[in-house]
Amino acid sequence: QVQLVESGGGLVQAGGSLRLSCAASGRTTYNMGWFRQAPGKERDIVAAIRWSGGSAYYADSVKGRFTISGDNAKNTVYLQMESLKPEDTAVYYCAARQRRPIDLAIRPSSYDYWGQGTPVTVSS
Repeated sequence: QVQLVESGGGLVQAGGSLRLSCAASGRTTYNMGWFRQAPGKERDIVAAIRWSGGSAYYADSVKGRFTISGDNAKNTVYLQMESLKPEDTAVYYCAARQRRPIDLAIRPSSYDYWGQGTPVTVSS
């Protein structure tokens, strides 16, 4: 089992910044990702990385504004969000893949464990 605990969400004005954290505990994981889900919409990938390194993946809508990073020593993955827009408003979920590592894990079905979600609201 893997436990994921997210933190860092909140209310911010457009143009502001937030940093989300996801602390993982339990068994080894290989890929980590951040997804978001707005009311009435599907859960979409925001960013993804592999613990072993390699290029990160970003959704087109967040490229240049969001940065995903991981701290192996702390088993924690971060999502630094800059220049936030009202359309970034959603519940953000951290996800972990325990199965064999893959280069890009961008589908929800690629992940085995999910955090509880942390809401992000960007006001205009």
